[in-house]
Amino acid sequence: MTTGQISDPARGGTAGPAPTCRSAERALQSVAFDAIGARYSEAFPAKSGQLTAAHRLIAELEPGAPVLDIGCGTGDPTVRQLAEAGLRVTAVDLSDGMLALARRALPQAAAYHRIDLYDLGTGRAGTAWGVPGLGPAGAGGFAAATAFFSLILLPQREIQVALRRIRTLLRPGGLLVLGMVEADLDDYPMRFLGQEIRISGFLREELAEALHLAGFTVEALNGRPYAPACMALPPEEQLFLHCRRTT
Repeated sequence: MTTGQISDPARGGTAGPAPTCRSAERALQSVAFDAIGARYSEAFPAKSGQLTAAHRLIAELEPGAPVLDIGCGTGDPTVRQLAEAGLRVTAVDLSDGMLALARRALPQAAAYHRIDLYDLGTGRAGTAWGVPGLGPAGAGGFAAATAFFSLILLPQREIQVALRRIRTLLRPGGLLVLGMVEADLDDYPMRFLGQEIRISGFLREELAEALHLAGFTVEALNGRPYAPACMALPPEEQLFLHCRRTT
């Protein structure tokens, strides 16, 4: 697998596929997860690794600290867990259907925003945050961010860009807890609960290197085998990484 670099448009470079093409692909992903909705938890009912990773993060934060949950889905378990710990949660997702479920189940737990994960840390995020023209919304304002199995919906090179952009949203020394699937895949099409989605993954050494290049130190990396409840999905190795902004 090649984890080639992609330049960030915010730095004056290019970003791979034409924006119109990528926007259309992302819209299809959003529609797919609108249709999947609460059935996502049917395929992945056990979330002990995710709960443990968030618990470790909570132990490192002061009460009321601002935390960004990237790809919040229905809000369970992470939005609920962070909010119950007394943290100030901002939750983002591209799927209107998922956000509707989260708002219904946990209306007071977070401030919810619909946004393309790839747009985090750019001027486009200002519109999603309700502050047009703000620039990179939330820049430097979060003590921590969580991204559990959400970045896998981006191609590898866009994951690398997204990591750099997430870094800009964190305070110096801010924390990132990341959940990924260990896999040598790049924008791979697959059927999931009757919908076609595209997923990417890294081998753990390459993921650690991508985080290093994005300006993070990986303080812990834990792998856990996982067997989805949905028999159409193969067993997987889930990776949980605790990272700190270093630059």
